Amino acid sequence: MSNLLWKSLVVSPAVLGAALLVSTTAMAAPSTTTEVSAAKQPGVGEVAQQPEILAQTTIDQVNRYSNEGKQNTSQSQVTSVSQFSDVQPTDWAFQALQSLVERYGCIAGYPDATYRGNRALTRYEFAAGLNACLNRVNELIATATADMVTKQDLATLQRLQEEFSAELATLRGRVDSLEARTAELEANQFSTTTKLVGEAIFGVTDVFGGNTGDNNNTVFQDRVRLDLQTSFTGRDVLHTRLAAGNAIAFSQFDNAGNQIPTAEGIQTFQVDSTGGNSVTIDRLTYEVPIGPANVYLAASGGRHSHYAAVNNPYFFDNTDGGNGALSTFASESPIYRIGNGAGIGLNLPLGKGGGILGNSSITAGYLASEANNPGLGQGLANGDYAALGQLNFSVGDRVALAATYVHGYSGAGGALFNSTSATNGITNVGVVGTNQANALSINGASTNSYGVEAAFRPSDKLSISGFVSYHDVTGFGANDDYQAWSYGLGVALPDFGKKGNVLGLFAGAEPYSFNRAGFAGTGNDIPYHFEGFYKYRVSDNISITPGVIWLTSPGQNTDNDDAIIGTLRTTFTF
Repeated sequence: MSNLLWKSLVVSPAVLGAALLVSTTAMAAPSTTTEVSAAKQPGVGEVAQQPEILAQTTIDQVNRYSNEGKQNTSQSQVTSVSQFSDVQPTDWAFQALQSLVERYGCIAGYPDATYRGNRALTRYEFAAGLNACLNRVNELIATATADMVTKQDLATLQRLQEEFSAELATLRGRVDSLEARTAELEANQFSTTTKLVGEAIFGVTDVFGGNTGDNNNTVFQDRVRLDLQTSFTGRDVLHTRLAAGNAIAFSQFDNAGNQIPTAEGIQTFQVDSTGGNSVTIDRLTYEVPIGPANVYLAASGGRHSHYAAVNNPYFFDNTDGGNGALSTFASESPIYRIGNGAGIGLNLPLGKGGGILGNSSITAGYLASEANNPGLGQGLANGDYAALGQLNFSVGDRVALAATYVHGYSGAGGALFNSTSATNGITNVGVVGTNQANALSINGASTNSYGVEAAFRPSDKLSISGFVSYHDVTGFGANDDYQAWSYGLGVALPDFGKKGNVLGLFAGAEPYSFNRAGFAGTGNDIPYHFEGFYKYRVSDNISITPGVIWLTSPGQNTDNDDAIIGTLRTTFTF
């Protein structure tokens, strides 16, 4: 039998071609399975939630196929499997590949000395490999002895060919059909470089408690974002995001029936909302690796949490998305909400494994909210701005720490925590914290903020994270100086009840300030914030999140009734 097999290999290019095809596609199969499995579990095992990953897998695949046969895919014959730089003895199909190369000399490689066994085989590549096999067959036949091939051997091969003729014809038809469908897709595709990522949020919410509950009604609100993510190299990404929404934050009232100018309890889908479903471009940013650094450029809608690690997994969701915490306070430390607009960010590793700096990096950024305005006292350098510096350190994938500093400047008035906008009938209240902590002097102010953020994941089913921030505000008028504090702690239970679900509990003090001049009689009580939510994953694209937010001492005054916000949020991602 072994003699017949050898003779068959000598005279049958079809057998050699089939062996070549099976070997190549088989080595690609395990890698493909692994990639798909990993893609279904984003964020698993991560502690420090970094800014958005630059890799664009789908775009890479489309580009590779679009350029198939156009680029330099010439292949050259190799004589030893060791000539392939990407083939290791630990690969599961190493022995089969070694046999085809070294025993039969029937495998061609790429000019860069790679075999590329982790991707699908194209017809161009198969043709090159088959040509190498045919040349080798001709050599074997030319040097073979006269009695090496008999009529019986040829008859056996003929029977094999006839027996598998139907399967070969079916395979040929499927390949032709696939090529036709792919050609149609390429002719009508939206773009070879851009993919659309969408999110739609439906929120039913109400607030209860004293005059605040009496002066608000149950609402049904929405927010929609369409993010065009474009990659030109497969490692960079250009975000062009369109947004529209009608969400308005609840107004809060004291016991005398007066409205409190506060940003306490604002929910994530209530920020960056136009209030009337008008479409705007709320983000235009570009991220690209340059050498060892990752560079972030924002032309509009830039935020520090786009490029800086906030270390709040399961609560933070990619800049106020619909899959994390309910509130702006629980989603990230307030220090990241100082400043917005256009500017630049940079992430640079400080070491390459080992040593005290092996797992650390430094982050720096600058955002100007009036960068587009050429007027006096405005523009990129003379208008409102916020500059961030952050040192990051991690221990494996279980512990992440960050120390953050933000220096800001504001001209006339405004809010300290102004990274996004929210509509609740009162302007300049920011998006998190009390009015005492937010309201800057009408004369302008300079701010210095310091924060520490940490995350700890003792197991795959438990994540603990928290932050502390201190803000020193120097006003440009008399008695305009003040200090503000904030802190919070969150516990998340991923996969609680079902894979993909998240149970989150968060507690802390929203940004507050004591004894501010001009705020007499408003109280010096700490405004505590308690929040619980349960994200239920209906499918890969739909999640339902019921939750409750409990606010004590609204406006820093215990005389005001507590406010309780109940929400049922449904998020569609596509």
